[in-house]
Amino acid sequence: MKEYDVFRYQLSKSATSMGANYEEAQGAFSKREFASKIGICLRESKETNYIYRGIVALKIGKQSERTRLVKESDKLQRIFGSILKKVSINNIKSEK
Repeated sequence: MKEYDVFRYQLSKSATSMGANYEEAQGAFSKREFASKIGICLRESKETNYIYRGIVALKIGKQSERTRLVKESDKLQRIFGSILKKVSINNIKSEK
């Protein structure tokens, strides 16, 4: 449906940004650059999760697929948050 195009557009932006920034993080030249890229991944995963929750609320698509996608985006959010937390803690320790 045309009215759901905004969801498709936003998901395509946030999901591809998450993937692209993760790839860039893998080639980072410093811990600071790595943390920055992972921070972007975390923000984009939060946006993606938010959009999926909107899709759930509006009951767009199959329930089983909605549930799977929300869980998957939640996992990615927790993974990126954990990585960023570890990198940030290590940076604080190495700066002292």
